[in-house]
Amino acid sequence: MAEDMAQVDAVIRRRLDSEVALINQISHYIIGAGGKRLRPLLVLLCSRALNFQGVDRFEMAATVEFIHTATLLHDDVVDESDLRRGRSTANAMFGNAASVLVGDFLYSRSFQMMVSVNRMRVLDVLADATNVIAEGEVLQLLNMHDPDATVESYLRVIRYKTAKLFEASARLGAVLADVAPDVEEACATYGRCLGTAFQLVDDLLDYEGATEQLGKNVGDDLREGKPTLPLLLAMSRGSEEERQLIRHAIEHGEVDRLPQIIAIVKATGALEATREAARAEAAKACEQLSHLGPSQFKNALLQLPALAIDRSS
Repeated sequence: MAEDMAQVDAVIRRRLDSEVALINQISHYIIGAGGKRLRPLLVLLCSRALNFQGVDRFEMAATVEFIHTATLLHDDVVDESDLRRGRSTANAMFGNAASVLVGDFLYSRSFQMMVSVNRMRVLDVLADATNVIAEGEVLQLLNMHDPDATVESYLRVIRYKTAKLFEASARLGAVLADVAPDVEEACATYGRCLGTAFQLVDDLLDYEGATEQLGKNVGDDLREGKPTLPLLLAMSRGSEEERQLIRHAIEHGEVDRLPQIIAIVKATGALEATREAARAEAAKACEQLSHLGPSQFKNALLQLPALAIDRSS
């Protein structure tokens, strides 16, 4: 997909242009940090797997990347993060106010791009996605420092905050191809399951990975008081003493005893259980692709869930 992704990058560079120098500076800084570009890749692969080759796929792929980048800018301010993709976050470099406002610029620019393809269904899909993502951010805020958060509320945050944009990206490919509703829903479900698997692995890597590989600080989730699945499972499986230690760490965002907590998470099998949950979502994602005919693009879509699960960053 290198040639198609190069076209998307060209759209990104063109659409980032602003007469305000600071917007250009911050936008290019965060976009230039790279990343996996999974969401735009989903737009491209699903549209090509469904035989759509129009140029609108490049505009829509760039649009979902802008929405994703806007959420990152806002996330890092809310989470007070200082490292992402191995570099200082935009808020650490330029300040919180500038980061939030440039995030707003990227959101509004993405809506200009949606309008440019002149398709109401595209607007419907992406307007819904951005609204649900915002709800997910608020839900996560409510879960912060709450050791009594349930697995159900944690999964709801994932579904809203992360999986929704994966779902919208895959659905867009189907919308562009004008396929039957059942095929569109299959693509959307594929994206949602892939996004859920991706986030589950992200959450376990916070206790299994290394800062150099992750490109962010190990233990950030704990510092931010996020009750993710590895911690929730460790609390349910560990001794009373271990449970109280994790509860206290979540409540206070305490990372001083991170090595001890990592040991508990590993000893209770919480990491492997989280990975198994991710594998189950990946399998569900692949099942949806039976709606697509054979092609190299379908083959790539079949490979993505495995790549999402087996990664180390």
